[in-house]
This record gives sequence, structure tokens and C-alpha cells, in this order.
Amino acid sequence: MTPKAQVYAKYKGARTSVKKARTVADLIRGKDLKDAKVTLAFHQSKAANLFLQVLKSAEANAVNNNKLNPATLYVADAQVSPGPTMKRARIVAYSRVNPILKRTAHLVVGLSEKENK
Repeated sequence: MTPKAQVYAKYKGARTSVKKARTVADLIRGKDLKDAKVTLAFHQSKAANLFLQVLKSAEANAVNNNKLNPATLYVADAQVSPGPTMKRARIVAYSRVNPILKRTAHLVVGLSEKENK
């Protein structure tokens, strides 16, 4: 993880696949905090709801711990990496077994203040 954001929040072991979560991460990366919240609130996917939780946590970290102004924050970093895979099995014909892979992901959101020019 590169330190390009000032404040981070993580959600480890989120029950969604990396492929589905990365599409949501691409939506909010680089947006203002307010725009990212609106985008996630109206996006109809489970990963968007999980990212919204992490974004709110990152905002709380920035405001309470680092005393940053929420009006000047933007999403500097949004990462998704694979977590542990839970392996289950399903019995099929002739007593054979098909694997069921329940994938998880680690979600990371980083916020930074905009530089005034």
C-alpha cells in the first residue's frame, strides 16, 4: 500500500468477490467525499454498501483523529485485494463433490485534503 492518502480505513474479510468490488472502487477513486457518498448510496450492489461503510469510517477517522475539514476531503485511494477463500463442498450425482468457493476481499479507502491552488 503506497502512502498517497492522509487517512485510511480498512474492511478486512468482506463477503464479496474481488472482481465485483473492484468495479465499485473504480467508481469512487478520485471523487470528492460528498460525490462518492452519493454515488455509493444509489449504486445497487452489495459491494457499494460495504464501500460506503468504509468511506464513512475513513471520514470519521479524518475528522476526529486528524482534525481535517470534511468539505475539502476527496477519495485519494480505493483498493481491493483478495482475502481468504472459504472452501465448501456440494454433493452431486454419484456421490461426487463439487467445490464451492466463498470468496472474501479486503477493502481499503484513503482520504486526502485537496490542495488549494
